Amino acid sequence: MKPTNNNILPTEESEKPVSKDPDAPKTSLDRRKFVEIVAASAIGFTIVPRHVLGGKNYIAPSDVITLAYVGIGTQGIRELLPMLASPHIRVVSVCDPNKDAVGYKDWDIDGLNDEIRKAIRKPDWQPGGDNTIPGGRENGKSIVDNFYANVHPELGYKGCTMYADYRELLDKEKNVDAVKIITPDHLHGLFSMAAIKRGKHVLVQKPISNRLAEGKKLIQMARDSKVITHLIPWDHNGSMTDIMGWINAGAIGNLVEIHNWSNRPVWPQYAQLPEPAPVPASLNWDLWLGPEADRPYSPNYTNMVFRGWYDFGGGSMADMGYYSLWVVFKALQLTSPTIIEPNLSHVCAMHDPVPYEIENNFSFPMASAVRFKYPANGSRPAVDLCWYDGGMRPPIPMELLEENKELPEEGMMFVGDKGKILAGFNIQNPQIISGNKMQPAATVPEKRTREERAQAALTLFADACKSGKQYPGNFVEAEYITEAVNLYALALRSRRMLKYDSANVKITNYPEANAWLSRNYRKGWDLDSI
Repeated sequence: MKPTNNNILPTEESEKPVSKDPDAPKTSLDRRKFVEIVAASAIGFTIVPRHVLGGKNYIAPSDVITLAYVGIGTQGIRELLPMLASPHIRVVSVCDPNKDAVGYKDWDIDGLNDEIRKAIRKPDWQPGGDNTIPGGRENGKSIVDNFYANVHPELGYKGCTMYADYRELLDKEKNVDAVKIITPDHLHGLFSMAAIKRGKHVLVQKPISNRLAEGKKLIQMARDSKVITHLIPWDHNGSMTDIMGWINAGAIGNLVEIHNWSNRPVWPQYAQLPEPAPVPASLNWDLWLGPEADRPYSPNYTNMVFRGWYDFGGGSMADMGYYSLWVVFKALQLTSPTIIEPNLSHVCAMHDPVPYEIENNFSFPMASAVRFKYPANGSRPAVDLCWYDGGMRPPIPMELLEENKELPEEGMMFVGDKGKILAGFNIQNPQIISGNKMQPAATVPEKRTREERAQAALTLFADACKSGKQYPGNFVEAEYITEAVNLYALALRSRRMLKYDSANVKITNYPEANAWLSRNYRKGWDLDSI
């Protein structure tokens, strides 16, 4: 770890208000003025290179957070590009069990390649491999090296190291300050715990873990540690300000239900186990499996489609629920549910001439609706939270039917005993559709672009690492949404209503489900080994 330095020379970004949080880290203008005075006086004697004296956009090397980037799939690359652009963070190592850009899938053929070429200022850049979709650690190293060489040659960047095995990276890159983890879901929890054990700050994509016991252990480690943790979806959460104002003013009476629905999955869900296939030469399948049980390789487990398998993913709620529901949990002080009730689709096949339902406890359903029952907390009465995916939605409320309207493809609805509030999936544009139709508060609309928001979040993370003040979207604050996401998966996998004892973290009415609260770690992949 580098010594803490709270007198950080501000950049253009840090001079602008990047957070409405009154406790957000503030930079020192006194040092900026001092450096500008020194630089101006130096002009009278000689011309000194900007990278020596600094300048408006200069950040001293001692103030830069060095970071290892773990997971170079397509989404990993998308999030790598803005991280490279942050002056507060320097990517020094990449890690992925896949070496070359072979077999990757994406939302279109050319889009990500074009983003890379623009970001690294190399119009002729090619991913190699099968020369279509980029991915793999060779591409990760190439992107990092080209970015610093072409965009910031003044840094004298020495080159990015790369690893197939995360354990080797942690052993050898001892001077790394932080890691970002954007792997398949089954590696998030274990990899984050390994980083915390070594005092490394951690950013991770959702979910925290795809096993409840592992997620609980990770959150407790974060609570007991001084490292900075950051679950990335927090940066994209909506605001509950207007909705809580209306609820507290009695606009819809007592809150009874919250409904949240997503169009996910937008990837294939496999109702049968895939046929084994040859392992690509560039992929270390053993490393990709990590702690999970050994099995034959199939491309239908990996890359874009891992999320549909209970062993490797967390399903649609793990994919999207952190974005939509995290602030709902915080605002309504939802803790642990007592009952989780699943409804889900199933798939049939034929043993000619007889049809049968496929017994499936290995992949998420095509569509589901899961109801969580939350007890009263303080002045808030008991409420139900209902999650829907795969095209499922709540019944169209009478208020919309009377106006010949339907519910949107994705959205959120708060139902009280005297009215309803309808909003976008991420709580955008809330409106009271029945009840006491109050006006929203005079809030200032968000005007920053997605890229500006990303840079503001990275600046906040870097400042937190240097100051020791915890990030607002840290692991501990995600405890109860993490519990819900994992109980959603558990109820769907069990295919039955579950009663949950939160004090002992166990299912009381169907003990067989408790086996899926954790995983059986392969040798060399438990927390003591990694």
